[in-house]
Amino acid sequence: MRKIEITDTVKYIGVEDKNIDLFESQYLVPNGISYNSYVIKDEKIVVMDTVDKRKTEEWLQNLEQELQGKEVDYLVISHLEPDHSGSIASLVEKYPNMKLVGNALTLKMFPQFFDISLEGKQFLVKEGDTLNIGKHTLQFFMAPMVHWPEVMVTYEQKEKILFSADGFGTFGTLEGKEEWNREARRYYFNIVGKYGMQVQALLKKAENLDIQIICPLHGPILRENLAYYIKQYAKWSSYEPEEEGVLIAYNSIHGNTKKAVQTLEKILLEEGAKKVVVSDLARQDITKVIADAFTYPTMVVACPTYDAGLFPPMEKFLRQLQHKNYQNRTVGIIENGSWAPAAAKKMQEILEQMKKITIVEPIIHIKTTMHKENEEEMRSLAKELIKAK
Repeated sequence: MRKIEITDTVKYIGVEDKNIDLFESQYLVPNGISYNSYVIKDEKIVVMDTVDKRKTEEWLQNLEQELQGKEVDYLVISHLEPDHSGSIASLVEKYPNMKLVGNALTLKMFPQFFDISLEGKQFLVKEGDTLNIGKHTLQFFMAPMVHWPEVMVTYEQKEKILFSADGFGTFGTLEGKEEWNREARRYYFNIVGKYGMQVQALLKKAENLDIQIICPLHGPILRENLAYYIKQYAKWSSYEPEEEGVLIAYNSIHGNTKKAVQTLEKILLEEGAKKVVVSDLARQDITKVIADAFTYPTMVVACPTYDAGLFPPMEKFLRQLQHKNYQNRTVGIIENGSWAPAAAKKMQEILEQMKKITIVEPIIHIKTTMHKENEEEMRSLAKELIKAK
């Protein structure tokens, strides 16, 4: 067990999963992921969430080590997704007198996940309700669609701890190999990012709380400079760009579109772009490219026509952006087509379905290989993109 001190009475009992390759069967996690769980030891014993069933045995050992033979009185269920609820059945079996703390929707959804009778076990909480367990008092705040409808967060009033569910979580384990900002951003935009309005609503509730520690369900416990982390979440959830720069996301089948992109990158830097990030959608982790798309105010998508449509990685990328609520950005378009070009039209159609997207002229049409007039168009496009920052 990784020994992490939170307070004298609030203990970390989570586990690290270094063998998982894809989180939620889609997100690359080369350094694994942590499933965070906590126990509060007072007159009553409270467990804050369980862990994925992949790690039930190790997690129960961590819990028993902290309990030293005591019973669990309450389990707070912040979120029913299986990476956090996967060990509930094992905990109920071990502590049959334990109460399950959840809101109305948690308790309604519970039978979808478990064949466990809630009779005599459920402890229903509503917005602002409190649970006194001795010297500690837990207060519950609903966080619907951050990022499931039943999610709630818990504020412990004595130690001033926010148990933030998936909020402020990151990919990776607790070893500190990953920079928080990078992995939290990738986690946020790919998992929570669609629900910016709901995150904003939760942040408004948090404004009224004196928070000294944030305990998320994934990633490091946050203690210092909390204003910075909260500010990042406020920015991300409002869909504001984080820094100046241009993302060029492209596909290239035989290298011609790649050469065009390299030319545009050079021109952008010549014209004064502070930063240009170039991503090959066929070769790079798409979750990182999605995070970059939200980081910068401007983006260029460059793609060849393929089977009278888009090269598949580009279509996947744009559909993912649309699904994650990409908005309030300026976008340039480059297409390549040897015959019956259609990529520009297809990209534009998808982008126009998104909110507050400004498509910059000129849209550049390359016929197989780039020509002199294309370079001139790229310079015009670069100037418009920089002007739009």
